[in-house]
Amino acid sequence: MSIALNHTIVHASDRDATATFLAEMLGLPEPQEYGPFRVVELANGVSLDVMADRGTFQPQHYAFLVGEDDFDAILARIEERSLAHWADPAHQQEGRINHHDGGRGLYWEGPDGHNLEIITVPYGGF
Repeated sequence: MSIALNHTIVHASDRDATATFLAEMLGLPEPQEYGPFRVVELANGVSLDVMADRGTFQPQHYAFLVGEDDFDAILARIEERSLAHWADPAHQQEGRINHHDGGRGLYWEGPDGHNLEIITVPYGGF
């Protein structure tokens, strides 16, 4: 049996706003409602199931492997919204992108402080 990630839950203070933000920034279809979740479908069959959470939760890290054209489009949306972005996960190199493994990558903050990342080449060049 092969094992693959099917979905993960993204905790959010505002379920709808967070799901919409993720879909818009990544250029994905409008999130669909499924029970208590707003579901953001990714191209590889994995979904981000956004759930309202009124409690205290720890911001998480979500990394997305994207094509070169998608990288440019996402970076443009980040810049259009005047969102800060960084070349590193510690947010020390503001306004820059990285070139790890011969690709491009950057980080930006989503709602509730989630650390979002896009890369064009998987780490290790795989």
